[in-house]
Amino acid sequence: MSNKFYLTTPIYYVNARPHIGTTYTTVIADVIACRKRALGVDTFFLTGTDEHGQKIQRSAEKANCSAQEFTDRVAAQFRALWDRMGLTYDDFIRTTDPRHKRGVQKLFSLLQQRGYIYKGSYTGQYCVSDEAYVDVPPGAPCPECGRITETVNEENYFFKLSAFERPLLELYENNPDFIRPETRRNEVISFVKAGLKDLSVSRTSFKWGVPFPGDEKHVIYVWADALANYITAIGYGSDNPADQAKFEKYWPADLHLVGKEITRFHCVYWPAFLMAAGLPMPKSVVANGWLLFEENKMSKSRGNVVRSETILDVLGADALRYFLLREIVFGHDGSFSFDALVQRYNADLANGYGNLVSRTLTMIGKYFDGVVPEPVAGQADSISTEAPNAIAAFNRSFDALDFSRALETAWAMVAAVDGYLTASAPWKQPESVTDGQQRALRATVLYTAAEAIRIITALVYPVIPDAAAKVWGQLGLGDIHTADLRNLTWGGLPPGTRLGEFGPVFPRAEKDAITRMQQIEQSNNSDTPAVPAENTLGEPFGALAATPVETQGLAVAAAEEAAPPSISPAAPAAPAPSVPVAVAKGGSTQSAAPSSDKIISEKITIDDFAKVDLRVAKIMVAERVPKADKLLRLEVDLGYEQRQILAGIAEAYTPESLVGRKVVIVANLAPRKLRGLESNGMIVAASLEGGRPVLAGFLEEIEIGARLK
Repeated sequence: MSNKFYLTTPIYYVNARPHIGTTYTTVIADVIACRKRALGVDTFFLTGTDEHGQKIQRSAEKANCSAQEFTDRVAAQFRALWDRMGLTYDDFIRTTDPRHKRGVQKLFSLLQQRGYIYKGSYTGQYCVSDEAYVDVPPGAPCPECGRITETVNEENYFFKLSAFERPLLELYENNPDFIRPETRRNEVISFVKAGLKDLSVSRTSFKWGVPFPGDEKHVIYVWADALANYITAIGYGSDNPADQAKFEKYWPADLHLVGKEITRFHCVYWPAFLMAAGLPMPKSVVANGWLLFEENKMSKSRGNVVRSETILDVLGADALRYFLLREIVFGHDGSFSFDALVQRYNADLANGYGNLVSRTLTMIGKYFDGVVPEPVAGQADSISTEAPNAIAAFNRSFDALDFSRALETAWAMVAAVDGYLTASAPWKQPESVTDGQQRALRATVLYTAAEAIRIITALVYPVIPDAAAKVWGQLGLGDIHTADLRNLTWGGLPPGTRLGEFGPVFPRAEKDAITRMQQIEQSNNSDTPAVPAENTLGEPFGALAATPVETQGLAVAAAEEAAPPSISPAAPAAPAPSVPVAVAKGGSTQSAAPSSDKIISEKITIDDFAKVDLRVAKIMVAERVPKADKLLRLEVDLGYEQRQILAGIAEAYTPESLVGRKVVIVANLAPRKLRGLESNGMIVAASLEGGRPVLAGFLEEIEIGARLK
């Protein structure tokens, strides 16, 4: 194992205060950092805030304050929350920090000197809310957020991204773990193979940003500026020898944690910048999914954004940490609800781990005067025998970032020890057993339970650090934060150890816990926001910006002449409005197919229709969904990404007849789960009521990824 580990979260856009979405990725990073430190690894954990851009400048104007005052206020909210939660970050970078500005300017000076930056111009549509260039006609709404775009005509500097298509593909091929999970890796590879175009890296229509080196008429584009935080925070660009030594020590990063909607920025643009600058590549970029609240995407406009503070006030930080890692399979979309949170808290923490600790230590206090007893030698039991296997399984899952499975293993051990205590019943004394025999039996059973608690506590310490510290102290083992938790083996709890002071670890949540949290959030969402925010999209777990932008955001170059971008958005926005077409079911929703004797009376505007992102896709894989007669699981290629769609067309089409076929999909429909599988979009078909669906297609040849208008 390497003796250094550098990991980062995305830096969070300061257009709104933090919530459990932004908390999720930061907690994941903290859990990894805590475990690495417990294993003796020199660990550096970075988080921070992204504070530049036109949206921030306008939000500050609305708040009647300077952009710096505005960003100071919101950045402080992020830092205050992380500190309240006890997160152990080593540095908090702000893109308004002088050190960041210095490092960004050094990076772009170097790119310019090495011939990868040139001046051009751009004319086209720009979405200020998403800080993104978009490929729509003048006056049309943004495909992502639905707001009317603005026409911009400005001089820009461009980065020669097109020069890095082959080097990037070689990077992915030679480093299979560079992009995880596999779905994100496939999307990125497909995007790069489709061809890369040069990217705008400056703006001239506003001033709130890092001035472009040597030409202060320009500011560096917010996305390009933000990506550099991973090196500026550890000393890049500094003349101070200590900062330079820090950069040499920790770069390259071992792990970038990001939201899935910004994978391309981190896996295409960021490594291309580093290649152009001659700097080493980060070792791995891992993307997590989106957070859904009661199966709906969190959105400020819906009023269903949940603040972490609400949960801290009612259940505490450990409850939130445990729920996020146990309930959500890392790398996939996850669902949050207050009901699920309280149920998991009571079942696993209060009635499970907390109750096991309480009953074990209480009996040691009662029968052995609070001193860990000496077990009878040579009496093997299932708990001590299986402990090494459980430790190994936990470590394998945790190191693979499969936190949910790791915790499942730990809580299987909790259940096993609880069952062992119940079966052994050390509080009873059969008539045929002498006092001496009963004492020996109790000593063995209670030592076994206490030692198992020690091992479980050491394993889960990174996830529930406050509770683990309490239990470690109650076991009489001192401060867990300074304990050596490497090489866990059975028998590490010395007999004769005097227990510490008892106290509840996880008191059972009261019946009104759910109601209390709901009332807090209702009050919070009805209040006037502390920070004016333009973005109303559901926010991802961890995002460089607060909107789910994937591929737009950087304009295609037109050297000294205007040309519209060809990069199109891909991430889902809001559910598509009703349109007069039938759609084969790709999730749990389906537009109704009109019958021949009915007239569709509901009218929509052109703006409504423009929100529906219809795309040409090619079916690459088709297979039946087990135990679902009508469903097919399809993998489709959109040119810029590959995705999975479930379609209710199995009775009309065989899987083999669909492979290679071009179809039309609704690309910006919110993801849905069906039969445990996630569907990202809908296949467009037509049919009479009750009739066979017929897939929409084309007579002429058309490129995949093309948008229907």
